[in-house]
Amino acid sequence: MATMNRQITLAARPVGEPKESDFKLVESPMPVPGADEFIVRVIYLSVDPYMRGRMNDRPSYAPPVQIGEVMGGSGVGRIIKSNSRRFRVGEIVTGYFGWEEYAVSNGSGVQKINPEIAPLSTWLGVLGMPGMTAYFGLLEICHPRAGETVVVSSSGGAVGAIVGQIAKIEGCRVIGIAGSDEKIDWLTGELGFDAAINYKTCPDLAAKLAELCPRGIDVYFDNVGGVTTDAVLPLINRKARISLCGQISQYNVTETEMGPRLLGLLIEKQARMEGFLVFQFAQKMKSAQNRMALWLKGGQLKYRETVVKGIENAPKAFIGLLRGENIGKQLVQLADENPDSAHHDARDGTAPA
Repeated sequence: MATMNRQITLAARPVGEPKESDFKLVESPMPVPGADEFIVRVIYLSVDPYMRGRMNDRPSYAPPVQIGEVMGGSGVGRIIKSNSRRFRVGEIVTGYFGWEEYAVSNGSGVQKINPEIAPLSTWLGVLGMPGMTAYFGLLEICHPRAGETVVVSSSGGAVGAIVGQIAKIEGCRVIGIAGSDEKIDWLTGELGFDAAINYKTCPDLAAKLAELCPRGIDVYFDNVGGVTTDAVLPLINRKARISLCGQISQYNVTETEMGPRLLGLLIEKQARMEGFLVFQFAQKMKSAQNRMALWLKGGQLKYRETVVKGIENAPKAFIGLLRGENIGKQLVQLADENPDSAHHDARDGTAPA
């Protein structure tokens, strides 16, 4: 049993794009579980774009991380010590454990998972928060209908790739927007998107969208905002639905960007744009996970993961995520899935000294 816990804390509030110096790797004594608490050895840690907003010192739907505090984040891991009657040693759980190797929990917000249903990592991706965000953001907000045209921004990421596949399951025509040729090939090849655009090399995104969407756009799943959304909005159809999931293009800006005022198009087209948080669908989460698991097992849903090893590499993985360097879900592996493995520590892909 380890005696020390390694954690990533917030060292400074970023100005613009985060730097590795905005984070600090610290060691602290192993946490001790209190009454009705347990210790989780985190195996996989999730890094997600929303965390950038929590690094700012301003009110939001969740309180900001304070300087010196452990960065927040979801993880999946194994219980190694327990004083709880509800959670037993050896069980696999997922929860909001933070950027640390060992986490203490009283069970609040923690979900037991069955590793026989799907690999552990998927409970942070396609069956976790990103997958649920895609599921509810598309089906509950946009209500896509067969034959409609759906456009998905940041479609090479953990959420967008799932959105597009669910839209195909629903019988829609799907156009993705991503930032590399490798992502474009993955979307149109393996995932079955009808077309996809590399916005980094496309000279005129609006013109390309108009070419690929001759009947207009019925549903837009917006992960990006900014100039991408500016190119989409003039093409929306009457009664279009827009799911406002993220604005990743705006997370690192230091000054408000000027752009066209296009919200009047919502009036003209009698369209609807709605923001959401995945937590508002908590009561429906279990049934959604069951449905997604069936799609996954049946091959209707596919996924990719970008995995780095070692908690010390979490900041680098997070910065790369904001730059779009990942394909699919970005994860940090902190321990081997097999507790008896010699490589249980998974710090940098080697066995512990």
